[in-house]
Amino acid sequence: MHEFHLPDMSCGHCVATVTRTVQALDAQARLEFDREARKVKVESALERAALAAALAEAGYPADAPAA
Repeated sequence: MHEFHLPDMSCGHCVATVTRTVQALDAQARLEFDREARKVKVESALERAALAAALAEAGYPADAPAA
């Protein structure tokens, strides 16, 4: 499971856009949102980099993961 912090995700419309973006690449992907923390967990066979690139293209660039 991949976790992303999306600072620009703040409302239901954002959640819907993120969901559509991920599921356009992987229709079987499962997403769990924490809107207050602006985080999403994505269970997908896709690599993290592919998901991050798609999210950034949709207007939701992810913060770099903590080291």
